[in-house]
Amino acid sequence: MTLPAGSAWADQERGTVRPRDAAEATRRRETVLVAGLASDAHTWNLVFLQLLIEEHGYDVVNLGPCVPDDLLIQECLERVPAMLVLSSVNGHGHQDGLRLIGKLRTEDRLRALPAVIGGKLGITGGEDGGHAAELVAAGFDGVFEDGAREIAAFRRFIGGIPRRELS
Repeated sequence: MTLPAGSAWADQERGTVRPRDAAEATRRRETVLVAGLASDAHTWNLVFLQLLIEEHGYDVVNLGPCVPDDLLIQECLERVPAMLVLSSVNGHGHQDGLRLIGKLRTEDRLRALPAVIGGKLGITGGEDGGHAAELVAAGFDGVFEDGAREIAAFRRFIGGIPRRELS
């Protein structure tokens, strides 16, 4: 897992941010958007992520596979989610992710939106973290490459997202 230095999520990874408690779970649930990238037609990964995120007390809007960049940004602007989760299985996550996060971060209202990407980020596998560092530098708040350790890290990340008061 790669996180930006000095972020609340990096603090959570070190155990200095309090995870959600039971009282917070009874409040109105926040929404997380889950989507596949524009070039990725896989769906099983999106269903898995939806179930995992729902287990953490969020409502999930699963936009499905092959979501065009402009549609994804429009959904973020309209829904104001607590987090955006992008998944790649086809190995083009690095390319698609860089393009998308650049567009997303140009929107004033989306600059602070927690956005993460995970899955198979390159076509060779075992990318050695090079893609992750570049994706974080481009504006992602977390990058989770393939692997069981990454699922555990993603669970910790979800638990550390600052919760907003919803009416």
